[in-house]
Amino acid sequence: MKVQKFSLSDASMERSPGQEADIFAGNLVDERHGGPVTIGYGRYGPNQVLEDAIAVDDTMIVLEGRLSVSSADGTVEAGPGDIVYMPKGNRVTIRSHEQGAVTAYVTYPHWRTAGGEGGQ
Repeated sequence: MKVQKFSLSDASMERSPGQEADIFAGNLVDERHGGPVTIGYGRYGPNQVLEDAIAVDDTMIVLEGRLSVSSADGTVEAGPGDIVYMPKGNRVTIRSHEQGAVTAYVTYPHWRTAGGEGGQ
């Protein structure tokens, strides 16, 4: 695999599988590209909720807007520049605030091979 640079405009955003919410993900690198991780961008509309059991180790970087991520351990709020780590096996609720949010994510192993179809 060669060195590559990506931007949000490179991502083909698709609704997260099984979700009705205004939440989209766009994988840029995944198992189809030969790398060991999945990377991509996520977009959350205003006041959206995603509840999920984390099937992979998931790291999310907030680029725009604000999110709250709740688990059995409590709730963290994240804004631009903040990084949220969600270990495999945790059940989380991700809530976007009134302005929505744009994120970048890295998962290990690949999201799609762990039972998901797209990304977060």
